[in-house]
Amino acid sequence: MSSTPRTISWIAEQAGVGVETIRYYERRGLIEQPRRHDGGYRHYGEDEARRVRFIKQAQQVGFTLKEIAELLDLRDDPDATCEDVRERTMKVLRGIETKIARLARMRTALQGLAEDCPRQAPIASCTILSAFVEEPKKKG
Repeated sequence: MSSTPRTISWIAEQAGVGVETIRYYERRGLIEQPRRHDGGYRHYGEDEARRVRFIKQAQQVGFTLKEIAELLDLRDDPDATCEDVRERTMKVLRGIETKIARLARMRTALQGLAEDCPRQAPIASCTILSAFVEEPKKKG
């Protein structure tokens, strides 16, 4: 492990994020803001780069920053178990499945609108635009 201090630009590049993202993570308490050294620069190490990569990769699979903070807390908790992490992962997965179902319903609705479109009719007869002002159909 390298202990060479690095700049915020370096950590951002290593993690594939922008400098402002690093600063945002610091403000949110996801990573600690290091002390300033000679020349006024903050120096980061490999641990911070790994932590930022962790945050980014967790975001990419659907965790919110709040949920990521919980994961980071669990990671540092000697009494935590893998089941604690799994429970949070399953919650995110259920949320993603709900979103997928909602998106599938949206796709079906839009496909129906597109199929019913009279195409060459005047805009005043546009069935797609008309559908957006109709009263929603009531369930059962």
